[in-house]
Amino acid sequence: MGEIHHADHGWVTPAVSYFVACLGAFVALRSARWALVSHGRTKAVWLLFASTSLGAGIWSMHFIAMLGFSVTGIEITYQPGLTVLSLLVAVAVVGIGLFTVGYWRRRPLLALLAGGLTTGLGVAAMHYLGMAAMVLPGFLHYDRFTVWLSVAIAVFAATAALWAALNIRGTLAVLAAAPVMGVAVCAMHYTGMAALSVRLDLSHSTQNGVMALEFIFPLGVGLGCYVFFGALAFAVSPSKNASQPVLVGPAAPLPPRASFTPGGTGPSRVPPQQPRRPVGEARARR
Repeated sequence: MGEIHHADHGWVTPAVSYFVACLGAFVALRSARWALVSHGRTKAVWLLFASTSLGAGIWSMHFIAMLGFSVTGIEITYQPGLTVLSLLVAVAVVGIGLFTVGYWRRRPLLALLAGGLTTGLGVAAMHYLGMAAMVLPGFLHYDRFTVWLSVAIAVFAATAALWAALNIRGTLAVLAAAPVMGVAVCAMHYTGMAALSVRLDLSHSTQNGVMALEFIFPLGVGLGCYVFFGALAFAVSPSKNASQPVLVGPAAPLPPRASFTPGGTGPSRVPPQQPRRPVGEARARR
């Protein structure tokens, strides 16, 4: 059995991966909140942006943490095809969950449970697809109980994320919720990693792999920058209500003026377009 290290570079990779997960959660929550107060194509665009941000944040968190993963005495590479597929799965399943709770508003509880289950299973699938993308001289084995525990954590984290997208308002509330979601995502990842063991077999082929620093690192950094600048843009932008423009239509006619007639008991309405006659002209007509 190979000796596994989950933080080969110290606490750098766990800390950076957690930070990226928090940024992805922050951008996704703000985007989802704006989507819920929008309509038509604008709503779909905001939900798509939220899905991309959260999916990219989860995927980046996973592979940044994997940069610190090592097995003593061997070199680990990754299959590009499965790695990109895991990214697409992450974005797709998060999108399914967000679009479910965003459009199925007649039954919010059922939409939340369905979206949370779908998204959680998808996040777990992304994690284990990313693990399957590893190329090393040996075989991977998983403890079943720990795997199911990681799946349960993923479903719980996804359901909590969707609930937060529906109910949390305001920048300060989102800033408080994003670190909690980051903890849940990281807990799922490291629980899944705790289920792993490696049986070395030096005769196993490792020709189809690409070094992480040549492929995953640039992709992870690019997605991390995307999430970071998205979070920065939301942090400096005004709130939805403050930034929503006031639509001004054609000028409405002024209400009629109120005047009192001599000997009357109340005000009488004089149409604004009716001009008043001069006093002399009125006497001449009498």
